Amino acid sequence: MKELIEQINALCDAIKVDIVKTENKAAQARVRKATLNLEKLGKIYRKETCKK
Repeated sequence: MKELIEQINALCDAIKVDIVKTENKAAQARVRKATLNLEKLGKIYRKETCKK
């Protein structure tokens, strides 16, 4: 569980760096990809927390 939270935090930090670069198309693509990955990690987190 701790590893999952660390992955989510790292992904959020990466999004924070790129989200301010509104004119950079590569940064926009990285944010879109990261948000999709964040969604997947969120679903895994939900499953893990509902097990208990």
